[in-house]
Amino acid sequence: MEIILRDDVKGLGYKNDIVTVKPGYGRNFLLPQGLAMLADKTNKKITAENVRQAAHKADKVKGDAQAVADQIGGMVLDILAKVGESGKIFGRVTTLQLAEALKAKGIEVDRKRLSFDQEPSAAGDYTATLSLHKEVKHTVNFRVVAE
Repeated sequence: MEIILRDDVKGLGYKNDIVTVKPGYGRNFLLPQGLAMLADKTNKKITAENVRQAAHKADKVKGDAQAVADQIGGMVLDILAKVGESGKIFGRVTTLQLAEALKAKGIEVDRKRLSFDQEPSAAGDYTATLSLHKEVKHTVNFRVVAE
């Protein structure tokens, strides 16, 4: 089943991409949630025209995303967590905590755009990937420290 994505779908594609999915996934999840539309001839023409008109706006969005990535640079964030004697974390370190640490530094990002390269399980240094744009991804370094 061919569909056109109306929004970015993690693991599937980005907005306005034409992708092939299994019919059940498209009919039962993507279409009812409003995340996609059928890729018939009319919808393909409409999407192509929208993409053409939005091309110059996309350059501005990409520039803004690159500016945020440059602002983060090689910054290392400290995330406070309760740590046991063996160095293991009680609970979890979440992307929300990482987004709040960036916000404290003056950088506003959506927590859904952050993903851990390796789940933090003990005190130490880790990295996360920040997807600002489909062409702009940045590595965020952070350190889990004991409270």
